[in-house]
Amino acid sequence: MDMQVAKKKLGLKERYAVMTRGLDWTPSYQKMEDIYPYIAYEGIKIHDWDKWEDPFRLTMDAYWKYQAEKERKLYAIIDAFNQNNGHLNVTDARYVNTVKLFISGISPLEYVAHRGFAHAGRAFPGPGPRVACLMQSLDEIRHAQTQVHAISNYNKYYNGMHDFHHMHDRVWFLSVPKSFFDDAITAGPFEFMVSIGFSFEYVLTNLLFVPFVSGAAYNGDMGTMTFGFSAQSDEARHMTLGLEVIKFILEQDPANVPIVQRWIDKWTWRGYRVLTLVAMMMDYMLPKRTMSWKEAWEVYFEENGGALFKDLARYGITMPKCAEQIALEKDHLSHQAWSTFYNYAAAANFHTWMPDEDEMAWLSSKYPESFDKHYRPRYEFWREQAAKGNRFYNKTLPMLCQTCQIPMLFTEPGDPTKICYREVDYKGDKYHFCSDHCKEIFEHEPEKYVQAWLPVHQIYQGNCFPEGTDPTVEGFDPLAAVLKYYNLEHGRDNLDFDISEDKKNFAEWRGQATKNI
Repeated sequence: MDMQVAKKKLGLKERYAVMTRGLDWTPSYQKMEDIYPYIAYEGIKIHDWDKWEDPFRLTMDAYWKYQAEKERKLYAIIDAFNQNNGHLNVTDARYVNTVKLFISGISPLEYVAHRGFAHAGRAFPGPGPRVACLMQSLDEIRHAQTQVHAISNYNKYYNGMHDFHHMHDRVWFLSVPKSFFDDAITAGPFEFMVSIGFSFEYVLTNLLFVPFVSGAAYNGDMGTMTFGFSAQSDEARHMTLGLEVIKFILEQDPANVPIVQRWIDKWTWRGYRVLTLVAMMMDYMLPKRTMSWKEAWEVYFEENGGALFKDLARYGITMPKCAEQIALEKDHLSHQAWSTFYNYAAAANFHTWMPDEDEMAWLSSKYPESFDKHYRPRYEFWREQAAKGNRFYNKTLPMLCQTCQIPMLFTEPGDPTKICYREVDYKGDKYHFCSDHCKEIFEHEPEKYVQAWLPVHQIYQGNCFPEGTDPTVEGFDPLAAVLKYYNLEHGRDNLDFDISEDKKNFAEWRGQATKNI
């Protein structure tokens, strides 16, 4: 009779090896370069794929177990929030506009990230990064789904969220985050990992998720806060993946260092430009604020990022050269962005407003060197004009930066009174840029960026009108046609918050919820 002995429980490393063994076989009847066609053309040299190990060693069976537990808790809270009309417990209806910005500007990016990591994982011959990319790909599509489900309750009551995926592909300002991911996903797999896995997930993602999720909690939005917390454990793993991959690349060959440095410089700047939307959300769109954009940048980039780049210095990596300019812009970024959206609110999918006296006092305390001198006077003038019935909506089309696709609204570094404008002549055409960094990115890859889908250019070319539109008919209104192409209803989904249906309905519904009517 055999002796009954309890089976030895495998350790995490042994279990990972068992679950992933056999994934790195050598092909016998196909060439490696045919199976992995993207692995060589970026110039990155990898000598030993086995040197990289997934720090979390997460396998598929464990993934389903952990994520299923989180899903049960998340959806229980979302259901409770919805059943108790949690949307009426937010500070005021202006907060809902941050949700509109998030669902149309961020959630679609989660889906693109899912596709990008699936593609990068397929491109890597090494099993370690391949499995890790697969896990992150699953996380990203889960994030898109949970965000859509959490925010869908707001869509029942408030305007501007009814067709967010359609808007993401068409609305003018949403081309900024869209172009960021389009740029990354059309790069090679190594650059994708540096752009999204490292520069965005590790260096910049805290500036997105921490202020937004904290802002949701501060403003009474427990549903949104809960999906943020559910995603946070995934985000920690994504950050670790981004850092480990970049260290792996740098350790493989000294020739990789200048390539990676160029990518870090490029993607830190591009990511920072995308976060312009987060800057104005923090300083202007949250009725109850957690911290200013300037404070967040100093904590999450200058302190945390500074420590990271000191660590990477042993590989020869230096702080992104754009950091010096960003330090000069942190006093101005959110104010200049909000001023632009206030003027172009007739073509956005959310409402804008002027800050009240208390909010101006808060901004003055957070930006003592810039707000009262450069921005308060114009805000007071605009508010005065609005009170007289002269609320101004700009119907012109601004010049866009060919690289980041943001209107040419930023000022010269160190001079907030002068618009920053750069241009390049390439193959007989002139291209325009908002900064030296965007100009330099274009000059390195001009053939890629001349193909950029710029909303303003597309409108002028007649490509942003509904099918069958005849712009030559008498009385043609181009703005009305473009809004129809966006699937936005003028006067309902846009314009000033003070005259919005959202404000009127919120006041009425909250009144019913808190009074014996």
